[in-house]
Amino acid sequence: MTGEPLLLDTLPRVQRDRLFTLADERDFRAGSALFDEGGVADRFWLIRSGEVALDVYVPGRRAQVVETIGPRQQLGWSWIFPPYRWHLGARALGPVRTWEFPAAEVRELCMADTELGYELMLRCAALIADRLQATRLRLLDLYTPHGSVPS
Repeated sequence: MTGEPLLLDTLPRVQRDRLFTLADERDFRAGSALFDEGGVADRFWLIRSGEVALDVYVPGRRAQVVETIGPRQQLGWSWIFPPYRWHLGARALGPVRTWEFPAAEVRELCMADTELGYELMLRCAALIADRLQATRLRLLDLYTPHGSVPS
């Protein structure tokens, strides 16, 4: 798991409650795809239980897992920026229970409540930075010849 801030722990209660008015409970079976790299990013999730593997497409190879996330972590940030396409893929490693948030409605809520929007975007920016770093480290691990770690 990552060092990312947990949205449930860091978002002020009033703002968290407002955001959760848009949430639906959603479950995924083991092995199911939550989304595929390049697909339309029209929602995001907070994981209630279970684990999700994030993977990246590598030409000529099967998808490479770059990170595994679990309970209380946010899944998905591509819904924030046009053209709203997933940058990674996501697969349930076992049964996964989530809260699912509709991206367009969350963006509208953020426009209407700029304080909430600001707080949510700060947390999503931290998530993006964390996921990019994890992906970078995983790809270095996969493709750097052993003993030639860049300095």
